[in-house]
Amino acid sequence: MKRRLVAAIACRNQGSRLYGKPLQNLDVEQGIRILDNIIACLRTIDSVDEIVLGISAGVENEVFKTIAEEKGIRYVVGDEIDVLSRLVKCGQISGATDIFRVTSESPFLYFDPVDDFWRQHQEENADATFLDDVIDGCGFEIISLKALEESHEKGDKKHRSELCTLYIREHNQNFIILRPHPPAEMVRKDLRLTVDNPEDLAVCRVVFNTLKSFAPRIPVPEIVKFLDAHPELIKLIAPFTETGYATMYNWS
Repeated sequence: MKRRLVAAIACRNQGSRLYGKPLQNLDVEQGIRILDNIIACLRTIDSVDEIVLGISAGVENEVFKTIAEEKGIRYVVGDEIDVLSRLVKCGQISGATDIFRVTSESPFLYFDPVDDFWRQHQEENADATFLDDVIDGCGFEIISLKALEESHEKGDKKHRSELCTLYIREHNQNFIILRPHPPAEMVRKDLRLTVDNPEDLAVCRVVFNTLKSFAPRIPVPEIVKFLDAHPELIKLIAPFTETGYATMYNWS
């Protein structure tokens, strides 16, 4: 059976440090939001067959339905806390065999290896492919829908949170898992390219507006070079890097 890879993006507006993160503008003049760039980038990746939004229930999230309709993509609505159920619904509505997972507040995907990793994922009949060691916000996960459904069925509350692949990671002996390593230049614990704080947004805006000639496929290596040439920007996000990496998946 031909496997079908669907990008599922869990969307919600709630946020204690920065409200409406996916809807924040990267380019204020042009009105290009974080979510706009994510969707546009995903559409350039040959391996991704479809994009579906997994929208949290609540009036404050109705805007995501409008965005999906404007962009001609499907969406599902589900429980705010049970993010895993929303990803599963995205897969079921689109006939996916596998889910390509990225987060809605991370505008710069490390897209270069996606096609190769998807090919390897299929060849090895993997349940999950985790690109964990890359710069915070640039990575992705490829997970079979079957593995996600099993996680939801057998896991508990913590597994049904935004830690959608925690059950698979904790029961790794039961799954075929690939953990490809990115190039050394992509392993930078002093950098982060995800928007959780106003400072993150300020840095991502500067990055986008400097390198927007590449958009939506802004190469992460180019971003790294730019940030290395502007240490004041790295200093701005430095207070959040340690916490960010500490709360990411860390397993051997």
